[in-house]
Amino acid sequence: MANIQAAITGVAGFVPDYVLTNKELETIVDTNDEWITTRTGIKERRILKGEGKGPSDMAAPAIKELLKKTNTKAEEVDLIIFASVTPDLIFPATANIVADKVGLKNAFGFDVNAACSGFIYALTTGSQYIETGKYKKVIICGFDKMSSIIDYQDRSTCIIFGDGGACVMLEPNSEGLGIQDTIMKSDGAGRVHLHQKAGGSCYPPTHETIDQRLHYVYQEGQPVFKAAVSNMADVSRKIMERNNLQAEDVAYLVPHQANLRIIEATRRAMGVSEEKVMINIQRYGNTTNGTIPLCLWEWENKLKKGDNLILAAFGGGFTWGSIYLKWAYDAQ
Repeated sequence: MANIQAAITGVAGFVPDYVLTNKELETIVDTNDEWITTRTGIKERRILKGEGKGPSDMAAPAIKELLKKTNTKAEEVDLIIFASVTPDLIFPATANIVADKVGLKNAFGFDVNAACSGFIYALTTGSQYIETGKYKKVIICGFDKMSSIIDYQDRSTCIIFGDGGACVMLEPNSEGLGIQDTIMKSDGAGRVHLHQKAGGSCYPPTHETIDQRLHYVYQEGQPVFKAAVSNMADVSRKIMERNNLQAEDVAYLVPHQANLRIIEATRRAMGVSEEKVMINIQRYGNTTNGTIPLCLWEWENKLKKGDNLILAAFGGGFTWGSIYLKWAYDAQ
C-alpha cells in the first residue's frame, strides 16, 4: 500500500470590503504613511464592519466556495479545524459555529489558538487525521477579526493588524504530493512580550480591566521582532536542510505576513530570490491566522502540481514553525 499524505486540494479566502488605509489612520492616531510603510511594509488593511459579526461570518462564504471548487458536498466533510485568536465566542468553538452555518452535518470540529502560528499548527494537526487513512476530507481555516482586540489609541499595534482569512481542503494523496515534513516549536517564556492581558479566566472582564484598556493586544516590539527574525529563519532553513532542498528547488516561500523586514530575513536565510516570496502584507496587514492561507489563495493560479512550498510562521506565546509541502494540483 502506498503511503498516504495529506495534500491541499483547494483554497478559498475572504476579506471584508472596508479598506482602512494609512491615510485614514493618520486621522485616528499620531502616525503617518511613511512611518508605517518604512517599518512594516503595510499600506492598508481590511476591517470587518457590522454588529455581532465574527470570524465565522468571513469563513462561511469562503468554505462554501471551497466546497464548490473541490466538488465536495457539505455532508462529506469529516473534520473542520479553526485557527483563530479572535473566536466568535469563548465557547462553543468557532469551528462548530461555522460548521452549522454551512451545513457540515457530519463533521466534528475544534479550534486551535497558537497566535500567528495557528494556521500551520492546525494544518499539521489536520494532516495527521488524513494520514491515518480514516479521514478523507478535512477543512483547515485561518481567520481573525483582529480589529476586535486592537487598541486604536496605540500607534505601535493598530497600524499592523487587519481582518480576513482563508481555508484549505486536505485530502489523501498517494502520489508523493502534499505535506512532506513539519517543524513546530513553542516557548511559553515569550508570552510576556506579546499577549492580551485581560479577558481570560485569570483576569475576567471587569469595569477596572476595561477602563485600563487591558482587553487589547499588548506587544513589546523589539524582543518580538528579534525572536521572530531568528526563529522563523531558523526553522525554514532547517526544514530545507533535512529534506535536501536547495534554494533553486523551492518554488515559493509562504511566510506569515507580520512585518516586511522579518519576511526579508527569512528569505535571506533560505537563500531564495525575492520573486519566490509570497507577499501581500501591503494590502491586508497582519491578519494573524489568515496570512498564510490568504497568500495561497492569491497565488493559487500561479502554483503548479509538484511545486515545493515552504510555509513559515511566528506568533505570540511564543510559537513558530515551518511546513514543507508539495503542491498537489494545477489551478483551473
